[in-house]
Amino acid sequence: MTDLEDLDRQVTECRACPRLVAWREEVARTKRAAFAAEEYWGRPVPGFGPPDAALLIVGLAPAAHGANRTGRMFTGDRSGDVLYAALHAVGLASQPHSVHIADGLTLYRTRITAPVRCAPPANKPTPDERDRCRVWLTQELTLLRPTLRAIVVLGAFGWQALLPVLATAWQIPTPRPRFAHATHITLPATDPAGSALHLLGSYHVSQQNTFTGRLTPAMLEAVLLEAKKAAEL
Repeated sequence: MTDLEDLDRQVTECRACPRLVAWREEVARTKRAAFAAEEYWGRPVPGFGPPDAALLIVGLAPAAHGANRTGRMFTGDRSGDVLYAALHAVGLASQPHSVHIADGLTLYRTRITAPVRCAPPANKPTPDERDRCRVWLTQELTLLRPTLRAIVVLGAFGWQALLPVLATAWQIPTPRPRFAHATHITLPATDPAGSALHLLGSYHVSQQNTFTGRLTPAMLEAVLLEAKKAAEL
């Protein structure tokens, strides 16, 4: 893999998981009534953000009528509304809204990705689908490693999917750290010349969390500000 642009192109061509391929394409054909006039993306969704990112945001998977429709992570759905508003509030995004892939949004030294790149039925990928998709996250982390200093993981699924990938470059404590909102641990590099990585957790920006108040904008912004400081942004 030569660079992130090449990786992102290869991600969009993946058809490794038959169930996810069938679902994402069925959703793109049938559409939601509110988006009936739009052409859905209907493919795996690559990461979004610059190749020199110091901060990485890790979610779960594309939403069926969000990123699976627009082709950009957390774009065009309620979860994205919350995330990008918070990123803008702490100075990591150029605007607080993410409506479509050509809306002009820019992330500052920040990239957004997910351990599963296709929209799964009921937002629940299987363990096998998660593990099969791991190759993309592994390659993405390898390319980002020279500049990456902090990661914010949104939710327990992303946390569990990410730790095995991080173990190739950073030292993971035993027992493995558990996910919790606002947790912050520092992982030393496996290579003495490498940089340590700050790993932070936040509840996912799902409607289940944001509509019930389990995750408030202030809570999310606090985690992002801590991550921004850790990444020296």
